[in-house]
Amino acid sequence: MIRAVIFANGKARDYSILSSLIRAGDTIIAADGGANHARKIGLVPDVLIGDLDSVSKNEVKRLETLGTRVIRFPVEKDETDLELSLGYTLDQGFREILILAPFGGRLDQTLGNISLLTRPDLVGIDTRMDDGLEEVFLVRGQAIIQGVPGDTVSLLAISVEAKGVETEGLYYPLNGETLFTNATRGISNRLVDKSATIRVREGKLLCIHTRQRI
Repeated sequence: MIRAVIFANGKARDYSILSSLIRAGDTIIAADGGANHARKIGLVPDVLIGDLDSVSKNEVKRLETLGTRVIRFPVEKDETDLELSLGYTLDQGFREILILAPFGGRLDQTLGNISLLTRPDLVGIDTRMDDGLEEVFLVRGQAIIQGVPGDTVSLLAISVEAKGVETEGLYYPLNGETLFTNATRGISNRLVDKSATIRVREGKLLCIHTRQRI
């Protein structure tokens, strides 16, 4: 199925990179103020979701005129706009999800957004977050990183232990090792090629891929 791209309302650190991540045929979803990011790179969302407190009424009208489906929620709700948008993509059956601009601003919101990656219903679905500088995703079993030599790669155990961690294409190789939530063993590795492979036999890893600034 076509990939879903969700624009969140965090900070976009490099619009040119965010724009380069968009593929022809992607379904574009804006989580409230994420519509402002989409507009800056010339995209009209297919769907706008949220309480709409971070996007102007004029922008909402403009998008409706252009054919955007608007799904409104009350301000007082149990989920963030991003969580609602993620739930929508899962209900629609998407098997690949890219979330753009989910970090920055309030720390609680950033941590909350990252925690969404641990949802049980995302198992088997390639879900990644990206702000134009940093790419963040969960490794369950195996994952591949695409970048350039010198990019920083950090691996953090999300489960109490992440056992049998193996890497290929990183400067400091891991060969069946165990990473722990209370230790920094996997921080500040780096790519030695254009791609790297990460495997974990048991548990979950959070991978943070930081691109080099040019």
